[in-house]
Amino acid sequence: MDPPGIVPIFLALTGAMDRKASNKAALQATVLSLGVIALFAVAGQQIISYLGIELPALQAAGGLLLLLVALELLTGKADDPSQQSNSNIALVPLGTPLLAGPGAIVAVILFVERADGPAGYGAVACAILGVHLVIYLVMRFSSIIVRLIKRGGIEVLTRIAGLLLAAIAVQLIAEAVIGYVDHYLTR
Repeated sequence: MDPPGIVPIFLALTGAMDRKASNKAALQATVLSLGVIALFAVAGQQIISYLGIELPALQAAGGLLLLLVALELLTGKADDPSQQSNSNIALVPLGTPLLAGPGAIVAVILFVERADGPAGYGAVACAILGVHLVIYLVMRFSSIIVRLIKRGGIEVLTRIAGLLLAAIAVQLIAEAVIGYVDHYLTR
């Protein structure tokens, strides 16, 4: 999870919204992310084991979803009201897979596995809450940036965010492929 890194993507996705809607999106995305991360902290290993999913598959799926969002940002479809769907961008792609994405899910599963006793679990819980508080505050007050860079700046920022998001997506997919290769070579 990267609070400063979410700002350009958040601004690109919420640039056409008024301040109230943008603030609501920040809260919804944060709450959803917190719920997903908490769920995977408590039962993540059991969920992926039950479904027979390996961690590289989770990474690849997240990478593909992010790549779709990146392509919309790069082509300008995210800005075009006629292309907008009725989906809530605070939930998808902001809440998941951008905030509560494969990297964060895998990390929380690993940290919970490594925690030793109540103190370790408490530290993980505090870290999850702290990161989400920071993420909410960063998104909530990113409107200050909007006032500075205006509409044209948001359009440029949208394209840059799309490019960066595409790079993150490709990195996730590449790491998933490497994970699969390593897994099957070491069998």
